[in-house]
Amino acid sequence: MNPARRCSALFGQLCASSSRGAPAARIPGTRYCHPAAGGAGKPSGASGTATTAVCPMGNSSSSRLFGTLAQSLNTTPLAQSDPFSEENPDQDLDQDLAEVDPDQLLRECEQALLRRPARPHRDLVHPSHSVPDRHKHDPPIRVMQWNILAQALGEGKDGFIRCPLDALNWHERKYLILEEILTYRPDVLCLQEVDHYYDTFQPIMSSLGYQGSFLAKPWSPCLDVERNNGPDGCALFYRRSRFSLQATAHLRLSAMMLPTNQVAIVQTLSCRATGRRLCVAVTHLKARSGWERLRSAQGADLLQRLRSITSRGGGGRRVEEQDEEERSGLLPLVVCGDFNAEPSEDVYRRFSSSPLGLDSAYKLLSYDGQTEPDYTTWKIRPTGESCATLDYIWYSREALSVESLLDIPTEEQIGPDRLPSYHYPSDHLSLLCDLRFRDS
Repeated sequence: MNPARRCSALFGQLCASSSRGAPAARIPGTRYCHPAAGGAGKPSGASGTATTAVCPMGNSSSSRLFGTLAQSLNTTPLAQSDPFSEENPDQDLDQDLAEVDPDQLLRECEQALLRRPARPHRDLVHPSHSVPDRHKHDPPIRVMQWNILAQALGEGKDGFIRCPLDALNWHERKYLILEEILTYRPDVLCLQEVDHYYDTFQPIMSSLGYQGSFLAKPWSPCLDVERNNGPDGCALFYRRSRFSLQATAHLRLSAMMLPTNQVAIVQTLSCRATGRRLCVAVTHLKARSGWERLRSAQGADLLQRLRSITSRGGGGRRVEEQDEEERSGLLPLVVCGDFNAEPSEDVYRRFSSSPLGLDSAYKLLSYDGQTEPDYTTWKIRPTGESCATLDYIWYSREALSVESLLDIPTEEQIGPDRLPSYHYPSDHLSLLCDLRFRDS
């Protein structure tokens, strides 16, 4: 095996530490290929419940970190709770794990990727259309939004005809994803198409000082792939040193009063330094053309529920304890997601005209400050080439200001075979912005 692909000593130590006492990531109604406690691989669950076989994608033997994690996390079942409860507690499997040095971890990712070309260089841009109110003792809040491409979909379903299959293997692609995150080190990280949460992102992000929350799609398309790692879903991470958690809502989005397959996570956070509160949401709306009305209905449902959540003042505080901003229902809000909708769609207009007072951060990269980027995803499938803006970071324009944005790579940087590729792990570009609270 190429030495550049081996896990380092730090990765091995992280793996060993995170495996001690870690409960399994069990999904109700799902049968795992690995033997579970008391079952030796036998299906579990109530009689008549549909089950889907699950096993990891890729060559787990190439990585001691991820291989050992996968084994240790399939030994003890979690208590099954309602995933859509608004009081669903977020489990931090490794809260006592000593934090690792992010610089060293970044270097190890780079070492593991020596045979791959470098990721496209991207600059942080200070938009001329936004003049932030600077708090001397209030550092900006860095938010990253990214559809990271579910491993099962990338290898088994999406059909990227110009992307070599070995560019998608998990035992290298995971390092590209982590390298991107470690390069920018967001305070809040919003991800979609996560199908390696429990065996990869949760333990590693926890070791880096983040608290995570995950919500799987009820009927994930990943489960249609013969060799999969379970359902994909949304994940939300925040830096524990920066924020404390006030409340979490796990939402299943509805359309015309009917539940759909799309979900959202909403968390109310409190800044440890200033006590100011921020509501953050992550979602992933229905894909494909022909589903515009459904996306619009899902967006309307999410906006209505966000209005209800922000109107509570965040964290369930009594009315007499809430400041004027919270009592007025204007708790600052950030909504990140892959909306699968271009700016011409109705769901985009719903968000831009919402009573919540939301604006799209990436418009500020344009000359007039009113135009979205030309693309946030660019891929080639058997049906043709797709170049579109589908991903957004929405923010409360009256309460927050945008200080800087990560620019969009050029066509030349992306390359003729588009995304994903040897130098970029997803068909979607990551978005990142630095936000500041405005002066009251």
